[in-house]
Amino acid sequence: MTELFDRPNTALLVVDVQVGVVEGAHARDEVVANIGALVAEARRASAPVVWVQHSDEQLVRGSDVWKIVPELRPGDTEPLIEKCYGDSFEDTNLEGVLAKLGVGRLVVAGAQTDACIRSTLHGAFTRGYDAILVSDAHTTGDQTEWGAPPPDQVIAHTNLYWTHQSAPGRTAGTVATKDVAFGASR
Repeated sequence: MTELFDRPNTALLVVDVQVGVVEGAHARDEVVANIGALVAEARRASAPVVWVQHSDEQLVRGSDVWKIVPELRPGDTEPLIEKCYGDSFEDTNLEGVLAKLGVGRLVVAGAQTDACIRSTLHGAFTRGYDAILVSDAHTTGDQTEWGAPPPDQVIAHTNLYWTHQSAPGRTAGTVATKDVAFGASR
């Protein structure tokens, strides 16, 4: 149960599924297909789909690597949030967009698991949102060269960690793509 009043809606938040972000990512094609299934289900349920797109020195706004992957197409009326920080709420209009849509529960998918996904989940949760991670619809690249575990372990650990998050008045957890429901949060 979200702590945000008068926000009964659930939205799908698709984070950074951009050409340069998921290129070479773990299980890229399967994750993108699962996100595509989530987008289709959210649209069927008339649930908002909100897209997030990151920009930095490597993901220059307007460049080919900055674009959303070709398998996914944001709808003309679906909000697109541009960001420069890991947390999709930080220095963006995401909160205002979600408030206008009456959203108190977020279903989160995208990339990178160990960066923008984790940051956005925590950002949502601390702001009072119910935050659900789709366990088979997020991915990351191989960072083992810098001491990180292999990507499959990063993903598994994030799923385990988020499954057991809790806070007063809010719900967290994980769910598989096939089990996502886009009903109201209350």
